[in-house]
Amino acid sequence: MEALQVIWFLLVGILVTGYAILDGFDLGVGFWHLFAKKKGERSAFIESIEPFWDGNEVWLITGGGALFAAFPPVYATAFSGFYLAMMLVLLGLIFRAVGIEFRNKVDSPAWTKAWDFAFAIGSILPSILYGVAMGNILRGLELSAVGDYTGGFLALLNPFALVCGLVGLSMFALHGALYISMKLDGGIAADARKWAQKTWYVFLLLLMVAVSFALRGNYIYGVRIVPMVLVVLALVSNSAVFMFNKKAKAKAAFLASCCTIAFVMLAVAGALFPVMVPCTNNPDWSLTVFNSSSSQLTLTSMLVIALVGMPVVLGYTWFIHHVFKAKVQVKGE
Repeated sequence: MEALQVIWFLLVGILVTGYAILDGFDLGVGFWHLFAKKKGERSAFIESIEPFWDGNEVWLITGGGALFAAFPPVYATAFSGFYLAMMLVLLGLIFRAVGIEFRNKVDSPAWTKAWDFAFAIGSILPSILYGVAMGNILRGLELSAVGDYTGGFLALLNPFALVCGLVGLSMFALHGALYISMKLDGGIAADARKWAQKTWYVFLLLLMVAVSFALRGNYIYGVRIVPMVLVVLALVSNSAVFMFNKKAKAKAAFLASCCTIAFVMLAVAGALFPVMVPCTNNPDWSLTVFNSSSSQLTLTSMLVIALVGMPVVLGYTWFIHHVFKAKVQVKGE
């Protein structure tokens, strides 16, 4: 039973990490959408993610579904505690989807500009709130004996969580800039490399601040060597991002960014394990991998389904990126 519980903790972590990598560049492109100077560039930004963005969001839905089935109390506590924040995330994702679909429906500069703004805000808002949620999970929540969140919305806006929110925004912004430099040609690709170079410094600074906060606040609950090794690996891969981007090796820089995001997300999981939702007012009420899981039958049945379904999802993801691997041309006004 314990092996199944640990396996599902890892699987949920992998799904969330996959979402951060895949939808991360979508969200990052949305951030830089505000900085595109011409209509043709903004259209190229949208075109570069159009085949992928809705499929990438499926990873978030799958991760939430896996959490609900494998660890129902954790799902209930997290989604009820972050209810308002989740509604803001949902609102942002709706704005993003509608902005992509509606921006070209009317031949009007004002119409297109409004939906471009909605797309950008719908990308920035979730980027920040995902980081805020991760920060609060690491920091811990005020819980009752039955696992209900007893704090308010303002309690979620603590300094550590807000720093983590900025880490999330800068991480996705860097990822998106690298994706643009890889997928687009010409002057906008050169601009994206410059954006990535500047954002790299911001991300590194914020990441180090967040790590310092976590160490000072003792927000590491499991074996300390694991998350620290993963943080070091994240810094190494992030250094590779800087070097590859400086040499204009766009694909290598983007792949290094994927590794950086994976190491950061896995470091969060490593810092938490075996706790999933730390309780700040009474550690004995914390929700862990072992006291919050579903039955052995449920975990076993789901594992069989995952072993069949995950290769299909991974195969489809590879196939769609292979089919649409060509660069997007920036059209004139």
